[in-house]
Amino acid sequence: MPILLARDILRQEPAHLDAFMAIKIERDTGLRHSAEEQFGLECPHCGIYAHMSPQSVPNFATLTEDKPKHCGMVYQCDACTAPVFLKFAVKNFGDDTIELHRNFSELERPKERFEFSYLPKQTALLFREALTCYSSNSFNAFASMCHRAAASAFESLGENGKLQAFDEVMAAQDIAEINDDSFEPIKKVIFGSGGVDDLPNLNRAQAGVLLEVLKDMFYQSFVRRGKLNRAIKVRRFFVQDGKGMKSSA
Repeated sequence: MPILLARDILRQEPAHLDAFMAIKIERDTGLRHSAEEQFGLECPHCGIYAHMSPQSVPNFATLTEDKPKHCGMVYQCDACTAPVFLKFAVKNFGDDTIELHRNFSELERPKERFEFSYLPKQTALLFREALTCYSSNSFNAFASMCHRAAASAFESLGENGKLQAFDEVMAAQDIAEINDDSFEPIKKVIFGSGGVDDLPNLNRAQAGVLLEVLKDMFYQSFVRRGKLNRAIKVRRFFVQDGKGMKSSA
C-alpha cells in the first residue's frame, strides 16, 4: 500500500487533489480517510518520510458549534513517534460529517539541507536565509531571497556560466514535465532582471518547485564541479606520488 508524500500531493494542480483522499471528521467515528492510501510526509523532527498516525483530533460537537474556518490536528510520526502539528481548512459542515481540505499547513517544517561549502560565500549566505524563509512558510520572502542568491551566483559564474545555468533550469523543467505557464514564475524569480517588487507572488506548490529547481541549479553549477575537481586532484596526487615512489626505488 503506497504512502502518499505531502510534498508530492501539494505539487499537483488543485484539480487533481480530489483524486487522492477525502479527509473527514464524522460524528460517530471521528477522523476518516476515504481512500486506502496511508498519509505520509517528511517529519520535521527526524527528517524521514514516514507514515503519520492521527493522535489528537478535534471534537465533532465543538467544531459544529464554533464552525471555525480552520482546525488543527496532531499526528504521530511512525519513525520517531514525535508529534506533528498540521492545520487544515474546513471545506464543509454537514449534519454528520465535517470535510476538510487536503491542502494543509505544517506548523513545523523540516530544515532543508544543502552542501553550502561549495557555494561562493555570499551565495551561501543568501541561500541559507532563503531556506530559513521556506521552512517558516514565508514563501514570498523565500522567493526574494532566492532571487538575490541566484543573482549572486551569476556574478560568480560569469555570463557563460549563467547561460549554462539557464540550460540546466530548462532541463529541469523538461524532466519534471512542467508546462511553460506554470514554470514562468520560477524562471522570473531566478533570471528576472527587475527588482524585488517585480517578482511574482508564489504559493506553496510554486515555492516547492522553485526550491528543487534552484537546489539542482546550484548543485550542477557549483557542487558537482567542486566535487569533480577535488576527486581529480586526489587522483593526480596518488598518480604523482606513485611515480615518485617508483623513481626512488
